[in-house]
Amino acid sequence: MTNWDPHRYLRYADERSRPFVELVARIEGEPRSIVDLGCGPGHLSAVLRARWPEATIVGVDSSPEMIERARADDTDARTSYELADVATWQPDGPVDLIVSNALFQWVPDQLTVIERLAAHVAPGGTFALQTPNNYGGPSHRLLSEIASQPPYRDLTEGLHDDRGTPPAAYLDLFSRLGWATDVWETTYLHVLPGEDPVLDWIFGTGARPVLAALPDPLREAFVEEYRAALRAAYPAQPWGTVMPFARVFAAARRTD
Repeated sequence: MTNWDPHRYLRYADERSRPFVELVARIEGEPRSIVDLGCGPGHLSAVLRARWPEATIVGVDSSPEMIERARADDTDARTSYELADVATWQPDGPVDLIVSNALFQWVPDQLTVIERLAAHVAPGGTFALQTPNNYGGPSHRLLSEIASQPPYRDLTEGLHDDRGTPPAAYLDLFSRLGWATDVWETTYLHVLPGEDPVLDWIFGTGARPVLAALPDPLREAFVEEYRAALRAAYPAQPWGTVMPFARVFAAARRTD
């Protein structure tokens, strides 16, 4: 299992949170019960609480480190956190809103899982999600190219695959269910400060499975090779390092 580091993940909390804020802004209605799938360290519960102050919120994540941080930081009695694998987890009863930020790219056969979970959304409720679609960008392309070469290849096979989902796939899924569906894609131009910020960003998320698979000496060699490639692909500017990042959004409302 890949361990997740809440401190590294939160280093770019503003940039990582913005898509969630914009997704929540497109959700209609007044849900009384909310489930946040892939809640991470729980920092986005405050966004949900600000929008729907009286709702009960359940955060679900498969990382013990993330759940521990969420429980420590969030003492609101109306919010709880569960350690579980979303691929098999299900709520105890109907839910008014299921929301997910940058989770489903990690879930095998995600469309089947989403459809299963959608059956637990109450009539008139919403399923809203956001997933990265940046696997054609230099950060992910270089990760895959370097990890696919010796001496890393045998240890990292399948850990750096393209996990992006085109917007049309989500539109088709929810439309087949008869839901009112809003789907869109946005490319953010993140301006990141500091030295090697793109490396630092992806080490907090997408590169973690590859890093976890490599023993220490090989990991160090990989990091230096990847660092050099990223510096060439994302040259630092006087105002920071610009990293374009594409994300796909879907907000679907059950109409029956």
